[in-house]
Amino acid sequence: MVLIGHAQELKYVTVQRSVNLMGDKFDITVVADNEEIGYINIEEAVSEIKRIEKLISSWDEESETSKINKNAGIKPVKVSVELFKLIERANQISEITNGAFDITFAGLDKIWKFDGSMKYKPSKEEIKQSVSKVGYKKIILNEEDRTVFLQFKGMKIGLGGIAKGYAADKAKELLVGKQVSAGVINASGDLTTWGTKATGEKWLIGIANPLSKDKIFSWLPVLESSVATSESYDKFITFDGKKYSHILDPRTGNPISGINSVSVFSKTAEWSDALATAIFVLGVDSGMALINQLKGTEAIIVDSNNKMHKSSGILFN
Repeated sequence: MVLIGHAQELKYVTVQRSVNLMGDKFDITVVADNEEIGYINIEEAVSEIKRIEKLISSWDEESETSKINKNAGIKPVKVSVELFKLIERANQISEITNGAFDITFAGLDKIWKFDGSMKYKPSKEEIKQSVSKVGYKKIILNEEDRTVFLQFKGMKIGLGGIAKGYAADKAKELLVGKQVSAGVINASGDLTTWGTKATGEKWLIGIANPLSKDKIFSWLPVLESSVATSESYDKFITFDGKKYSHILDPRTGNPISGINSVSVFSKTAEWSDALATAIFVLGVDSGMALINQLKGTEAIIVDSNNKMHKSSGILFN
């Protein structure tokens, strides 16, 4: 995904900074009255993303997510309203996608390796054992006490499939609240925009050419909306001539085949982020059928034969 801009008018400046957060690169762009204000705005966005990371990172032993995981099968954990609501929304997406998106995927045993070291596919028994601790319906949410309980020991939740999108949305919300007129938060392909470029033109997103992902197939305007892209061009394994993506189906424990990339367009990066992962798991036909039922949501899917599929609302220039 590529972002482009044009010459700026003198009235506003465009300020951009790249920073490593949540284990990925965030590109933060704001339109401001001057550079100094622009960099202050970006620093505020960075602080907000760091706050969210501290709340939800399963790598941070002190985070609320880690406390939930440590107490799996033992006792419910009281959490902040923010995390409770995020987990609640994640479970709603699991319902909508029939479990293709599932934050308990973190409990999958690491029986698949995508570093070139695998010589044999795992056995059916290993795969069955791998998914025994997975299932969003095993997350018990108590709204009155605001607690989260994972039913079985060894269960884990991981918010990686929704976290970057959520962080991008929250950083945008913060800046909009501070009257920042326009900008883009790009969390390594999970991207949200507001306003227009300093020139008054719309922000444009480059859609990669399926036959050469370093080349742009088309530019799409993105106005007050979000895009998330999941892809498996580089991380995969091959068995018996069949290519398997590094994305695993949380319902079966098996890696996905049939799709190279998914881009989802909607109002929020959180929604786009989670759905992009789910569509990978659902496959081209079921994924596109779901998208066409969802209001205000569009998608572009590139299958493993590099054929592009797009929902009815996507109109290329």
